[in-house]
Amino acid sequence: MKRIYLNLKRFDVSVEKGGVNRLAGMQDWAETIISQTQEELVKYKEDANFTMFFPEAHLLSAAKVNNGTIHIGVQGVFRADVQKGGNFGAFTTNLPATAAVELGADSVLIGHSEERRDKEEMITLSGGNPAAVNQLLNMEVKAALQAGLKVLYCIGEKAEEQDRWQEVIREQIEVGLADVDQSKVVLAYEPIWAIGPGKTPPDKDYIQMIARFVKEISAGMDIVYGGGLKVENAQMLARIPEISGGLIALTKFGEGFGFYPDGYLEIIHTYLS
Repeated sequence: MKRIYLNLKRFDVSVEKGGVNRLAGMQDWAETIISQTQEELVKYKEDANFTMFFPEAHLLSAAKVNNGTIHIGVQGVFRADVQKGGNFGAFTTNLPATAAVELGADSVLIGHSEERRDKEEMITLSGGNPAAVNQLLNMEVKAALQAGLKVLYCIGEKAEEQDRWQEVIREQIEVGLADVDQSKVVLAYEPIWAIGPGKTPPDKDYIQMIARFVKEISAGMDIVYGGGLKVENAQMLARIPEISGGLIALTKFGEGFGFYPDGYLEIIHTYLS
């Protein structure tokens, strides 16, 4: 069974305000995405599981129109949670995992390169050790699992870390998933050094090398390609037996770039056919 994830980031912001949303207004955005994809996704229910990670504000509307074909995910949770006899909800600006569940989420994305970068910046500004990012993410993973969420945990090396990629990835897994039930976690490999305009993506051999190493040190955990599953690389990734799926984001580049449901479905069809 393949695993196809979609990270919708903040693709809900309109083009007029500097975003990439050409689909619908804020109130109807999530419903538009679900309604334009779920009937087609039913055709692949024997071949793949589908998860979409929405911004928090869209969880209720996404869950409302979902017919069960899609797993509704959230793009992160806080490292602590509400608890009977403990913290009753003093989490201003933060999203406890229990709140995400009550909003309709059953999955969460943790450790995405954008989240890692943000945490590293804050730790560095405070004079701390950026290596503590993995410890913070471990707390988030534990909080998510405690609340019953399934976790997609991202790993990957930056350009300056390529000469020691094994050490970096090993630490991300061993620290980030310490004392965690790994059967409830899927890994996503992001080649951070290759993400962005004008950068050359890794080839099949490189991705397979990483995937084999990850499976070796993680006792065979499922791993998907998180560097961007696209039409252009879908068939190549489908031929890597160690890779169980992929993480989709933007579906169109160049003029009119953004996320479009028809482009999303085209990627899935290309990957699964």
